[in-house]
Amino acid sequence: MVRYLKEKEVEGLLTMPLALEMVERSLRDRALGRAVDVPRARAHIPAGTLHMMSAGAPELGLIGYKAYYATDKGTRYFVQLFGTESGKLEAILEASCLGMVRTGAASGVATKYLAREDASVAGMIGAGKQAVGQLEAVCAVRGIRAAKVWSRDPERVRKFCETMSARLGIEARPAESAADAVRGTHVVNVITKAAAPVLTGELLEPGQHINAAGSNSLIRRELDEAAVRRCAAIAADSRGTARNECGDLLPLVEKGYLDWNTLAELGEIITGRAPGRQADTDVTLYESHGMAVQDVYVAAGALRLARERGVGVDLPIGG
Repeated sequence: MVRYLKEKEVEGLLTMPLALEMVERSLRDRALGRAVDVPRARAHIPAGTLHMMSAGAPELGLIGYKAYYATDKGTRYFVQLFGTESGKLEAILEASCLGMVRTGAASGVATKYLAREDASVAGMIGAGKQAVGQLEAVCAVRGIRAAKVWSRDPERVRKFCETMSARLGIEARPAESAADAVRGTHVVNVITKAAAPVLTGELLEPGQHINAAGSNSLIRRELDEAAVRRCAAIAADSRGTARNECGDLLPLVEKGYLDWNTLAELGEIITGRAPGRQADTDVTLYESHGMAVQDVYVAAGALRLARERGVGVDLPIGG
């Protein structure tokens, strides 16, 4: 039997602490050779694009993939998990919420390892659905008391600030501009669909940590070249995915300032194989593009809870 979890059921099971635990574990296991990840591939047709990414987690006894099809009518996300020993399909999870929480958790893990311990003010550039997970995760790993939020849609910012202030018990307020959102903050989350940079080098201040999580295409850029050059430590979730999708770093690679082959991965910083922040005045950067290994581990955590609590429905498929 295959356990099927609907979106609302996943949302009810998946907490940010659980996602942080599983994402950190996934990155550590992969860095130690205990898990494998295959970067995203896309199939384009006139009606839309199918995105596929897969990973194996022998430590969990699971292997699986996330697939999502994006059209002008919206996007549907699914994770499927197979037992590594039985070969049987174990679960299907609707995965829109899972993806948002997982993406936020990855930035939270990066903040845990790269941001200053005394970080207390967050800056947000972007106030859409994905921004929810970004701010929640940062608040879960640092003593954030306030956040400044900017996007091009003032009404969206207002609603976001009201919701997140109540949800997280912090003072979230609208910022007048991107510069205002960054000024005086310790952790800067950038989560947009910008094709041109929204965070420039002159806005950055010593000691800040940046989570750049909105762009997953070489033709998109959230940070300009000067901003990247300000960073003393730069980490990606995956070198292979960054090479395919990181528009922020591409200009630096083309000019010889960075090398894809020596770019640090967050898992390597977690395991001590690559250096992270060296001084309180360092500016640090995490480039997030998403990894299936994170999806599989987080889905595994949700599936475990679903079985313990009797959540979901068993489908008579899978053999």
